[in-house]
Amino acid sequence: MMAVSLKDSYTVIPAEPTFNGRLSLSEWDQIGTLTHVPTIYFYRPSQDWVMRGGDILATLRHSLSRVLVHFYPLAGRLCWIEGGRLAIECNSMGVQLIEAESKATLEDFGDFTSSPYLEYLEHLVPSVDYSSPIHELPLLLVQLTNFSCGGISISTSISHAVADGQSSLHFIHEWARLAQGEAVGTAPFLDRNVMPVRDSLIAPPRFDHAEFMHPSLLMGVSSARKKETVISFLKLTKTQVERLKRMANESRPTEGRPYSRYETIAAHIWRCACKARGHQSEQPTAIGICVDSRSRMRPPLPQAYFGNTIFDVIAAGRSGELVSNPLGYVSSRIREAIQKVTDEYVHSAIDFLKNEPDLSRFQDRHAFGSDAGPFFSNPNLEVVSWLTLPVYEVDFGWGKEIYMGPGPLDFDGDSLILPGHDGDGSVVVALSLQVAHMDAFKNYFYEAIAEPSLS
Repeated sequence: MMAVSLKDSYTVIPAEPTFNGRLSLSEWDQIGTLTHVPTIYFYRPSQDWVMRGGDILATLRHSLSRVLVHFYPLAGRLCWIEGGRLAIECNSMGVQLIEAESKATLEDFGDFTSSPYLEYLEHLVPSVDYSSPIHELPLLLVQLTNFSCGGISISTSISHAVADGQSSLHFIHEWARLAQGEAVGTAPFLDRNVMPVRDSLIAPPRFDHAEFMHPSLLMGVSSARKKETVISFLKLTKTQVERLKRMANESRPTEGRPYSRYETIAAHIWRCACKARGHQSEQPTAIGICVDSRSRMRPPLPQAYFGNTIFDVIAAGRSGELVSNPLGYVSSRIREAIQKVTDEYVHSAIDFLKNEPDLSRFQDRHAFGSDAGPFFSNPNLEVVSWLTLPVYEVDFGWGKEIYMGPGPLDFDGDSLILPGHDGDGSVVVALSLQVAHMDAFKNYFYEAIAEPSLS
């Protein structure tokens, strides 16, 4: 596969003066993932754009500078404060825009779900040097890669301490609008005071919060962090999704709504991972589930709230009970965890974190060279849903993307579910597992939903 050559790098600052000062972060911003989350879009610029002599790099630079006026926290830098906590210094130091090129063509990547694309992917997203002090790291990095066929990719890496998936996609869509010459459609809601503020008198939490306890490790193994992993993109057709949902709902109590796509597919992933990893029957295992609390709080948070409102909850069990019971049983465990996320539960969790003198033990700092923080690898996993996020139809002026997907996944057991690009009801599961377990996982994954034999 052809190499990617970096041509140039630019610092882009807001086009107009913006707020200068320190912006507080909520408790949600400061726990879990502190690294950048990459996404990538591929385009085949329209002939009309080419004939007009459009300059893609200039368009991206100019519109990026303008959109940062509205999303100015992204142009700042993180800084450590007391208690392992973070804040944003809004100082307009800017974001990094990288220009790259490759002799590869978009056709070389096939359907973007297998080799050689997966081996090439890490070179198409911006690299972040986590050995540098956190106050030197841009919160947003963008890479434009030009391919020999005339196609391009645009990838973004956005600090998860500043924005969750909903907020990141809000930014990307507004950036695309400005690139087309339109005005901002919906301004970001930047007032962090709508989240409960840290008072001098902090109420004790009203619930036990298992999601803040470190999940179990693999029985009889001291560490599984260093195992080699591989990424796979596994497609489920609409028919296969519906077959899984029928399997899950066969054992569901008659009352209540049917299990959702997420509750069904996440349960299937969890069971297949237990089997593929060869767990002992008594092995404790947990699945991390991300729940957006915007609409669950009272009053609801603005949909344009820019920050993190994702609440990570845990469903736990033993591998033996998960694989021996029907799929619906596992879906029910996931639903129970999701249904806990009420306004009262969220406020209790915030009180729990505010009572903590130091948040370090709740932060994933592995990329920064630390072994502290939560560990979701074998025997655990995390299944993130992009099923309801506006991940597609991002048009910067040269047509809609031909493919959109995540960047490289972080760890063994990291996975996400996203809708198929064609809107045909299919879904794609992006999954990172140990090399030794991936083939078995694929077999279990598709074996359960295979068409019944006619013989």
